[in-house]
Amino acid sequence: MRFSERSGYKAVREIIQKESIDQELRNALWSLYDRIIFANFQNYDPYAFSTSYILGSNLEGFFLNIYMNVFQRPTDEIPQFISDGILSIKKYFMSCEWYEVYDFIEVTLENYPNIQSNSDIFSKSINLCLEKYLSAYRLSNGNILEITSEQEIQSIEDALENTNQHSGVQLHLNQALKLISDRQNPDYRNSIKESISAVESICKVITQDDKATLGKALKIIEDRHDIHPALKNSLNQLYGYTSDGDGIRHAMLDESNLSYIDAKFMLVSCTNFINYLIKKTK
Repeated sequence: MRFSERSGYKAVREIIQKESIDQELRNALWSLYDRIIFANFQNYDPYAFSTSYILGSNLEGFFLNIYMNVFQRPTDEIPQFISDGILSIKKYFMSCEWYEVYDFIEVTLENYPNIQSNSDIFSKSINLCLEKYLSAYRLSNGNILEITSEQEIQSIEDALENTNQHSGVQLHLNQALKLISDRQNPDYRNSIKESISAVESICKVITQDDKATLGKALKIIEDRHDIHPALKNSLNQLYGYTSDGDGIRHAMLDESNLSYIDAKFMLVSCTNFINYLIKKTK
């Protein structure tokens, strides 16, 4: 807490920023673009008269994607010089809706290959900024997610790291993340399905049996690695929920009434269990 807050000259930040971004947070996020992305601008075109040309630079692809996918404007409107290009993006960034700021961050990480060498720095800086200004969201694996605690996001991050050598498990986890974090058309039913499929996948890896059902795999793991029966039963109950609750695993004519809370609970529960199984069976 700063002096001005301790002394009562400034109100202590108490409200979580959900479905909103105040000017301080917006300014801080833009500063990360200024210091991490635009500060690394380079022009590789040997025929360019000025090194400030966007065309032929490491940011050319970034501007192309922003103009086509975010601004929905023709690419021949991209300014010649980087200074003008930055101003055009800043004008948008500072006036767009709160959710469009988060879209912009996701587009940056998805469509700017040149940032890969700095992606960890950028992502960590974004999350530190979101935490400092009490945002209700965090960046995880290129997706903006609503959170209730740092422990939840850490569980997801750990599971992605722990399954780095198991592409099948990661595929399910990444898909669960994408489906739950799509603000335009979230698919909670299939996000839950992908979360439990990630558990099935890691169980098959551990048992070295690609055809094993989850129930069979858990029984093998329990016998080999002394898994407490209560933990196995808990996972079986979660599996039963995904098999029966709203018919998630079966085609249905009616729309599911599943919510973000349901999908997030399953994602966090499954990543926790995956992390537990990996450590327990080492």
